[in-house]
Amino acid sequence: MSSNNVARRSFLQATALGFTACALPAGSSYAKRIAASGKKPNILLIMADDMGYSDLGCYGGEIETPNLDTLASQGVRFTQHYSTGRCWPSRASILTGYYAQQVRRDNLPGIQWEESKRPDWAPLLPRMIGQCGYRSYHSGKWHIDGAPEAEGFERSWGRHKHGCDWDRFFDSEQWKEGNYSAPVERGQPYYSTVAIADHAIACMKLHQEDHADKPFFQYVAFYAPHFPLHAMQEDIAPYHDVYKVGWDVIRERRHERMRKMGLVNCKLSNMDKETVSHWSLSDNELQDIYGDGEVSHAVPWESLTEKQKEFQASKMAVHAAMITRMDHEIGRLIDQLKEMGEYENTLILVVSDNGASAEYVHRGDGHDKEAQMGSAQSYACLGPGWSTAANTPFRLHKSWNHEGGIASPLIAHWPRGITAQGDLRHDPTHFIDIVPTVLDLAGCEGKDDRPGLSLAPAFEKDGAIHHEYLWWSHDKNQAIRMGDWKLVMGRGRTGLKWELFNLQNDRSESTDLAGE
Repeated sequence: MSSNNVARRSFLQATALGFTACALPAGSSYAKRIAASGKKPNILLIMADDMGYSDLGCYGGEIETPNLDTLASQGVRFTQHYSTGRCWPSRASILTGYYAQQVRRDNLPGIQWEESKRPDWAPLLPRMIGQCGYRSYHSGKWHIDGAPEAEGFERSWGRHKHGCDWDRFFDSEQWKEGNYSAPVERGQPYYSTVAIADHAIACMKLHQEDHADKPFFQYVAFYAPHFPLHAMQEDIAPYHDVYKVGWDVIRERRHERMRKMGLVNCKLSNMDKETVSHWSLSDNELQDIYGDGEVSHAVPWESLTEKQKEFQASKMAVHAAMITRMDHEIGRLIDQLKEMGEYENTLILVVSDNGASAEYVHRGDGHDKEAQMGSAQSYACLGPGWSTAANTPFRLHKSWNHEGGIASPLIAHWPRGITAQGDLRHDPTHFIDIVPTVLDLAGCEGKDDRPGLSLAPAFEKDGAIHHEYLWWSHDKNQAIRMGDWKLVMGRGRTGLKWELFNLQNDRSESTDLAGE
């Protein structure tokens, strides 16, 4: 056994869960049929940031997302897909195919190496598929160790804004790719979601001009709808009155739609009124920065003052506008694929890096109380009330390992390769499955000790994915799922006490069975 494999096995045996990774077969029969057609699929991986499970229209939300809804209706939606619950571990997982803890990008009890450098045996996806003829491009948020160009991306832009501390409107930086450059003058306001799409489109155009004979991997990582809540006023306007009904009503409406769509079969969870991120601003800090319109906890809507209701409704309107703008820009990416003649043979995957965020932080240029909500002069966070609504019907938020923190939408669209168009897939899947899927469809042969599985079988009628187990660990929150059973421990609610749930009809994690 090689020293690398010894290191990996030793690490896995050292984890609190004590499991080892599974070996994957070298290319599925499905992938081999695709390869036999003589044309490998392009891959367009789109990642939203802090978007809740139920925010998209095709996942039960009231937010207008026509382009993504169309992809969902013509592709496959996964109803039990999982992230890692936090931004940087998710990005490490989705681009390496390992759990973030395996590649030193998150901690485990007794092992502290959060955000350390990945070992050499854990390259990012572009280096893997580059050996199979692919060219790779990155647009948007980075938040992974190393530089994109060193990891196999031929073109990259956006990593100068890590998506946490900076405004969504920024003074343009004159990115230039070949003969294409930012379509605004230096120093003019440039909205990040538009900027990222502009760059991705430029990359695709250049690929068509210079490398049309090769397949491509385009990684598009939007900052939206991560705080600060910034959006174009033209996108905010349609939502001006939508959220005045409050988060309790929005949750109930979403839950009803989700049940009718077949996405969930559980009841609506109770709101965790006492649980907030331990690094969030205190009540006094919130009042000092935002005034008496801000609310620190997920309390009943009718308990709020009129000023609080107005302030809270305006925040959710901006969150919705950010997602609608992202959908619009994804529509531009789709148009570019069609113009290139590559739409039919491009696998589009859409995910969110974690659940919606309940955290309150104050960074960047700060918040002007007199500024219009959503403008560059404001700096607001979604907060736990609306985060709970965005994660309907689940409990808790980003960074927790309860379903609200780790459940992610996954839309897969590929006209030439997906026969199960419009279907739902209820098998549990995870970000660790994305790399095996791409390697499978790219025809990259060879044994692999990554723990994920190729999702390719799920693209066919009645296709199934069978994980023996999945596990999570972040910020003292931990969970393991085996079949329908999930054991989970969450910071702040039960004093780090383990709870046991059967998710077959209780994904809202409402009935703790540990005592039984």
